[in-house]
Amino acid sequence: MDAKARNCLLQHREALEKDIKTSYIMDHMISAGVLTVSEEEKVKNEPTQQQRAAMLIKMILKKDNYSYISFYNALLHEGYKDLAALLSDGIPVVSFSNGKDSFGGITSYVRTVLCEGGVPQRPVVFVTRKKLVSAIQQKLSKLNGEPGWVTVYGMAGCGKSVLAAEAVRDHDFLEGCFPGGVHWVSVGKQDKAGLLMKLQNLCTRLDEDESFSQRLPLNIEEAKDRLRLLMLRKHPRSLLILDDVWDPWVLKAFDNQCQILLTTRDKSVTDSVMGSKYVVPVESGLGKEKGLEILSLFVNMKKADLPEQAHSIIKECKGSPLVVSLIGALLRDFPNRWDYYLRQLQNKQFKRIRKSSSYDYEALDEAMSISVEMLREDIKDYYTDLSIFPKDVKVPTKVLCVLWDMETEEVEDILQEFVNKSLLFCDRNGKSFRYHLHDLQVDFLTEKNRTQLQDLHKKIITQFQRYHQPHTLSSDQEDCMYWYSFLAYHMASANMHKELCALMFSLDWIKAKTELVGPAHLIHEFMEYRHILDEKDCAVCENFQEFLSLNGHLLGRQPFPNIVQLGLCEPETSEVYRQAKLRAKQEVDNGMLYLEWINQKNIKHLSRLVVRPHTDAVYHACFSANGQRIASCGADKTLQVFKAETGEKLLEIKAHEDEVLCCAFSTDDKFIATCSVDKKVKIWNSMTGELVYTYDEHSEQVSCCHFTNNSHHLLLATGSSDCLLKLWDLNQNTCRNTLFGHTNSVNHCRFSPDDKLLASCSADGTLKFWDVKSANERKSINVKQFFLSSEEPQEDLEVIVKCCSWSPDGSKIMVAAKNKVFLWDMDSCLKVADCRGHLSWVHCVMFSPDGSSFLTSSDDQTIRLWETKTKKVCENSAIVLKQEIDVAFQENEVMVLAIDNTGRLQLINGKTGQIDYLTEVQASCCCFSPHLQFVAFGGNDGAVQILELLNNRIFQSRTGHKNTVRHIQFTADGKSLISSSDDSTIQVWNWQSEEYVFLQAHRETVKDFRLLKNSRLLSWSLDGTVKVWNIITGRIEKDFVCHQHTVLSCDISSDGTKFSSTSADKTAKIWSFEHLSPLHELRGHKGCVRCSVFSVDSTLLATGDDNGEIRIWNVSNGELLHLCAPISIEEGAATHGGWVTDLCFSPDSKMLVSAGGYLKWWNVVTGESSQTFYTNGTNLKKIHVSPDFKTYVTVDSFGILYILQILE
Repeated sequence: MDAKARNCLLQHREALEKDIKTSYIMDHMISAGVLTVSEEEKVKNEPTQQQRAAMLIKMILKKDNYSYISFYNALLHEGYKDLAALLSDGIPVVSFSNGKDSFGGITSYVRTVLCEGGVPQRPVVFVTRKKLVSAIQQKLSKLNGEPGWVTVYGMAGCGKSVLAAEAVRDHDFLEGCFPGGVHWVSVGKQDKAGLLMKLQNLCTRLDEDESFSQRLPLNIEEAKDRLRLLMLRKHPRSLLILDDVWDPWVLKAFDNQCQILLTTRDKSVTDSVMGSKYVVPVESGLGKEKGLEILSLFVNMKKADLPEQAHSIIKECKGSPLVVSLIGALLRDFPNRWDYYLRQLQNKQFKRIRKSSSYDYEALDEAMSISVEMLREDIKDYYTDLSIFPKDVKVPTKVLCVLWDMETEEVEDILQEFVNKSLLFCDRNGKSFRYHLHDLQVDFLTEKNRTQLQDLHKKIITQFQRYHQPHTLSSDQEDCMYWYSFLAYHMASANMHKELCALMFSLDWIKAKTELVGPAHLIHEFMEYRHILDEKDCAVCENFQEFLSLNGHLLGRQPFPNIVQLGLCEPETSEVYRQAKLRAKQEVDNGMLYLEWINQKNIKHLSRLVVRPHTDAVYHACFSANGQRIASCGADKTLQVFKAETGEKLLEIKAHEDEVLCCAFSTDDKFIATCSVDKKVKIWNSMTGELVYTYDEHSEQVSCCHFTNNSHHLLLATGSSDCLLKLWDLNQNTCRNTLFGHTNSVNHCRFSPDDKLLASCSADGTLKFWDVKSANERKSINVKQFFLSSEEPQEDLEVIVKCCSWSPDGSKIMVAAKNKVFLWDMDSCLKVADCRGHLSWVHCVMFSPDGSSFLTSSDDQTIRLWETKTKKVCENSAIVLKQEIDVAFQENEVMVLAIDNTGRLQLINGKTGQIDYLTEVQASCCCFSPHLQFVAFGGNDGAVQILELLNNRIFQSRTGHKNTVRHIQFTADGKSLISSSDDSTIQVWNWQSEEYVFLQAHRETVKDFRLLKNSRLLSWSLDGTVKVWNIITGRIEKDFVCHQHTVLSCDISSDGTKFSSTSADKTAKIWSFEHLSPLHELRGHKGCVRCSVFSVDSTLLATGDDNGEIRIWNVSNGELLHLCAPISIEEGAATHGGWVTDLCFSPDSKMLVSAGGYLKWWNVVTGESSQTFYTNGTNLKKIHVSPDFKTYVTVDSFGILYILQILE
């Protein structure tokens, strides 16, 4: 450490020791790599805060300059600005001068670091530009170890990349500023899929030992998070170099607290990211002397000896480093052709490739044309072949081996000649080489060989087909990623429409590609080549595109879902289903398990597109005025903008310091407004993401915002938890009016289509209408009264009205309540329609501008786009089943008894789909009698009734319970009906003799019951007890105090000697009916144990908890045999998509099926998952399984019925 720094630290040691808390300070220093974990422990072991501070400072005094700087930065980060100011005078200055010639003298340390980081080597001929290199180093040093951006910008061909590489080719500079290494990424002009590939490759390079993850990130957000962790923990104090960045949105993926050097042609590219920013401009051309120096090195002459033509060449090409290098490389082979090359530059008039381009194409085109003409005749055609490769793509050697049908060594020899002539660039990736053209060279080749391009693309496809089958490419093959990314591009460019359709309409290809890179690129390709695919079969194209659009959120998850099983859930008329069925039948023969959804034809997909743009709850989404874009915001504090047709992300903005509650497009689509819990309202440029205005006048969180429909005089309305609405005039950038009237938080506001009225929804239960011109209240409706007759508990009414949206004609209001959406007629104040779809609270509803569809967004992290078609969607989705059903399996028949939300009792034939409506009742549960002669149901009023199926009449009824009946069941002989209720009682009713017995002893609600042999019954309750009753006498025979908390489930072994109990106390227990103490207490679950089941042979017990974990136990000794948790828990995500709510063993005890967020089948022997069936909704309560374990019935949270059958 410098003496000045050391003295400064000693001088202020006492003040530092007195005031600082070390824990967070040390976190920063460990992240910076200047403090070890063992040193941290040594500090923590000191008994007092002051002693810990003294120990830390003692350690810093023994370290280097960087430790001082890191300690200073940590003080600033943690708010010790006054203490940091004391140390500012002592900050050491890092010197970057190493006294070595920057052309040579590169140390082995530098070579190793740059090679490992993928930094390109110096060009064959290189001249120093010390002033620019020094400027870059000085800007990098200003980052001072903190996150930030240094931008090297200038025109193409000006040498930005060479300068960036040269800046880090300095031993002392690297060692002092970036001892963690340097990592080079060639970015180029990218779409989302291309950027993801770049990020995947970078993460692979940074995590060579796969210590962080053994799989590639499947989306940009995941890759960004992975990169942040790798740079923070595995490569601290390192530099990331992004070469040739075109688009600002690309930088969002790297905006994760890194130190970044980037080269670009756009100075404003970093405007969209946070952190310190420094800029180094690079002139478009070399000075005359530098240009002459390059030529002199190529032809091995002194500068003074160069002919006059050299000066003219520099003048003609305007000193472009790339052009000078191209000409120089030619002169090296033909040193007597000065006049010839000068004449080519002067006389050849090549047209500009892009007239609107910002750099000079003419000189470059001419130089490149000359370079290509001077290639050996036997390799010219190989260079022409490179015309077909996309810009900014590094092509593995293996791809060219396939194209040219050559050995690797032969290909590399040819390509090296191109590299030597400055016609191609080469990067080394480990042991392999990757080649790429500068984008100007691609443009030149494309224009020059335009008439040959189709044949050249056909050539590469033909060669590919000789070597590979599309879906059998292995991820460990060097060229695998290239083919998956660009095979469809080459087929489309070759006009090979038949082959393209065969590829894109192949479930095998979709499976292989999505497993490797996720679904985003495929969805993009279906949009890109839709015009071609529709020629083959428009319906098939729609089948596949809809399959990807509606399952993209599943195809992007890990472990990768079985795509064949997903395909089997498509309509039987779909080509996806046909291929999935064919593949499934082949795999079933090899022991694979597949399920067919046999009643699927009765279900209609109402959503058109399902996307997951946010990492937390989505609070709002809205269309742009032209309907082409959607903006959304949520709990992750971001504003997202994406295409309405494909879901492709356009903008991602870190919009606020807290959750963003609402967003709105202006009528002209120029602006997006956002409002937040941070009490602020912000206006953004909708195209660039630039912040335009910030309003800060509300005193509480701002819940809603909405623009007027007339763009000539733009007003913005905002509503807040301070009970106020405000009108903002964007033309004057001021608050025009404040609207008083609500007595509680304003949840939502909307201007009427003619802008005369403003509607507002509030937690005070009212919907108010305000005159926009006068700002006076016009009308108030007590919305709460319309919900009093609904099934929702009254205590929830205060939060029912969450949001509203005017219909295009202004006559109706769409209102969200919990996870449902209602349409209200504003004149009559009557509910005219409703629909269900989301799994959790709906925070937003919004009509599209033409009224043909509407958006809903929810806490379930999804945005759903619905087809309106007047009221059809609402009416169709209004009839849904409750989850309390009973199922009877008879030979080949499956009969389902269910209650729908309108109160009708339905008898459904599972095979034919026929529905018989039995009666209209307000039932809470139902069941079949043993021989299906009768059905029974219990009601909310405590009544139980029996209906005869033959004539559909209720002929017995009894009201015995005082509260809602929750469970009901016939005895085996069908003579008695047993029911349990919220009133903590169980009723045994002999409905033939009309005698009854009440089982009353539980102190709280009876959770459920099971019938035993010999007129016995087992019941369990919220009171933590399990009781055995004699149902004839009504007496308790056994009373087990099982748990201190609620008993959530019980099961009885098939031999009738044991039962299990599970509880909210996170334990399960195995009991003998003969003893009041448990045989085994099963510990290990980290959540409430919600269900349990014995195997048929009574040797195994399976338990499931609220964390999605399933455990299989040995009944005899209580030993844990298997832990079934197929997905690692990341960021709190449950492994089963939610609670595990039900379990069932197969008759041979070799398989287990579980219900939760979806259905899963398990191999009991290995504990591994055999299959997963993803339902549309989630929160499955129960699964009914046929005796042969081949048919499964359940109802999801949407009220959708699933009758699944094992495919044979």
